[in-house]
Amino acid sequence: MSYSKWIGGGLGWAVGGPIGGLVGFALGALIDSVQGPRSEVRVEDRYDQHTRQQRTQRPQQTTGGDVAISLVVLTAAVMKADGRVTRMELGHVREFFASQFGPAHSAELLRLLRDVLQRDIPLREVCEQVRVNMPHPMRLQLMHYLIGLANSDGQVDRAEEDMLLRIAGYIGVSDKDLGSLHAMFRKPASNTAYQILEIEQGATDEEVKKAYRRMVMKHHPDKVLDLGEEFQKAAAEKFRKVQDAYERIRRDRGML
Repeated sequence: MSYSKWIGGGLGWAVGGPIGGLVGFALGALIDSVQGPRSEVRVEDRYDQHTRQQRTQRPQQTTGGDVAISLVVLTAAVMKADGRVTRMELGHVREFFASQFGPAHSAELLRLLRDVLQRDIPLREVCEQVRVNMPHPMRLQLMHYLIGLANSDGQVDRAEEDMLLRIAGYIGVSDKDLGSLHAMFRKPASNTAYQILEIEQGATDEEVKKAYRRMVMKHHPDKVLDLGEEFQKAAAEKFRKVQDAYERIRRDRGML
């Protein structure tokens, strides 16, 4: 699938509002580079149109393009958290994007990221746009991407951790959800599985089972079915971590 169809042609609400304001020109230039000069409605014009609509309409359906563009903008915010962006960080981002979206899509997302890195990001406004328009399971997937990205160099520094906490709060991801997502990237330990299921180690067997059922409802890949294959792959990986955590607890406790 071409970049323009995957992102440019699949954008919904992210074309408008503060996110559209950040990426509109750069996105239009990327589509031009793939398709040639546009004879149809320009991305910049769609930004104006969608911004007007968002003031008066209910949230629109979220597309894979909306999640990808939101990820690019919030990735830039995390990378700029400590006041500098290094080549090493860009290298880790390139590898992460390639592993999640494939080399072709990764290259285009990086071009967009480099442009966004040059701009001031109105973080609260961007996150509010995400919170209002993106369903909760997709926001969890977005945070999972961001935490995975922060961990891609083997460590999460204090500035990145603080930025992730701010983003989670702004987009409506609870402290429990955030703790669970962070635990998915930690090395297995005695309490890691419980953190993933959002319960205490002293929970009863019945409470463990209830917690697992709740997490299945929250993280099942079908929750992002509309976003496309790339996002379902990542959601399935996240879901396996929930399953593995439950199986680890069952095995340790000898649960039936």
